[in-house]
Amino acid sequence: MAVLLSEEDRKYLTELFQKELKSEIKILFFKSDNKDECQYCDVTQQILGELSELNEKINVEIHDFNAEKELAEKYKLEMIPAIVMLDSKDNDMRIRFYGVPSGYEFSTLIEDVIATSKGGEVELSSATLEALEDLDRPIKLQVFVTPTCPYCPKAVLTAQKLAMKSSFIQGEMVEANEFPELSMKYNVSSVPHIIINEGEGEFVGALPEDAFVEQIMNVVKEGGGI
Repeated sequence: MAVLLSEEDRKYLTELFQKELKSEIKILFFKSDNKDECQYCDVTQQILGELSELNEKINVEIHDFNAEKELAEKYKLEMIPAIVMLDSKDNDMRIRFYGVPSGYEFSTLIEDVIATSKGGEVELSSATLEALEDLDRPIKLQVFVTPTCPYCPKAVLTAQKLAMKSSFIQGEMVEANEFPELSMKYNVSSVPHIIINEGEGEFVGALPEDAFVEQIMNVVKEGGGI
């Protein structure tokens, strides 16, 4: 299979990781060898493999979604290809990638790798951190994206930053074209489209951080939770 990362990209990322990565991370990749079940597993695995070659702190573990059901259930995985990130102490960062993190979403993957290596050190406003302290029930954020959407990474990163800072939140990137049935279920016609708690709330667009959090808190106040 042809190399996906150009020489220029490899050079840039090698220098970036050398500078920014603080601790080792573990990327758990769940796949199936059945092409009918997972058309994009191979290319996702290749992307992760090429990333891990750039720095020894990036460790990738390959798992079979069907043969290792117990492990998949531990991380509440629902479909593949799926990516889970753990920090140096094997703490789950509560961020998920469903589908290939390609196009604009490749930058999201890189930012998450760096943030995970720093133990979830991300920038959020004091108002956001205060709001997160009021959470007392699980919140799942599914951010539907496409690789060609320039606004989607902002929405995904906001959801995943919140997840890194609150044990009640899980932030997921969902590649809309790869999971058409799920996209149809939630009437996803434009992206980013954010689904809160499987339909308790939803909104479209890469909202500013405060407005994004307000959408979540509205669901919480209405008694949502999963």
